[in-house]
Amino acid sequence: MPDSQIHEEHQYLDLIRRVLDEGESRPDRTGTGTLSIFAPPSFRFSLADNTLPLLTTKRTFLRGIVEELLWFIHGSTDAKLLSARGIKIWDGNGSQAFLESRGLGHRREGDLGPVYGFQWRHFGAEYKDCDSNYDGKGVDQLQECIQKIKENPTDRRIILSAWNPADIPSMALPPCHMMCQFYVHLSPPDSDAPNRLSCLMYQRSADLGLGIPFNIASYALLTHMIAQVTGTTAHELIIQLGDAHVYKDHVEALQVQLQREPRAFPKIRWKREVKDIDEFESEDVIVEGYAPHPSIAMKMSV
Repeated sequence: MPDSQIHEEHQYLDLIRRVLDEGESRPDRTGTGTLSIFAPPSFRFSLADNTLPLLTTKRTFLRGIVEELLWFIHGSTDAKLLSARGIKIWDGNGSQAFLESRGLGHRREGDLGPVYGFQWRHFGAEYKDCDSNYDGKGVDQLQECIQKIKENPTDRRIILSAWNPADIPSMALPPCHMMCQFYVHLSPPDSDAPNRLSCLMYQRSADLGLGIPFNIASYALLTHMIAQVTGTTAHELIIQLGDAHVYKDHVEALQVQLQREPRAFPKIRWKREVKDIDEFESEDVIVEGYAPHPSIAMKMSV
């Protein structure tokens, strides 16, 4: 089969095979143990024609991806808000026992500290608790990125960073997907075609079984959303991983997944036209043509 016809999901499956075959056995924070390699080749996923790279060799929790991304965008750090919507992925890291283990037992349950959304929207502000109002405080990196894409598209500093060393001791969990850079491909001057938008994301710690399927789809969706509000069109998502690992209790499940053949990625469609990133709602995201293989249960290590 020519390279142009190889399904992009094979990048992910081939990396899992390599980690299972060659990965270094390492202890980890959770005590589970991993097989790990460092800095594998980048993933590249086309976002053209409204494509959403939602992995198909197992069903990926689409509603959880959408709700968590909107939670980031709104600057929220309260895990209970997600949990109330049926999204339990942060419950373990927001439990009172976990917060106490991180020296954060003075916070109420669910208060994750200045994690992703806080850094995206209020970088540098003083964090008090998840219930405080931070309007107008700190650097709104997300809005700055949007403004640069619109007004200065060749800027080489269209960067969104969640990694703030000063705040890491206050976080329930330091950011795994820690920064991304946007790049605008300019259309020819005589063309009516919109500029195209690509995103490069760096992830320091990559849980290949559970986390990475979420992260691929989340940053693809974020790029599509930013393209929508900037009048560009989403082009490509590139992801560079640092510590790419498989938890040892995921090996058996991933061996099942590796036997499956990828299917066509779905397409994204918007229920309405949105021009302000803060106005997106979960109902605005319509995903069509998603026909994955069945779910495969994997335990999340906390």
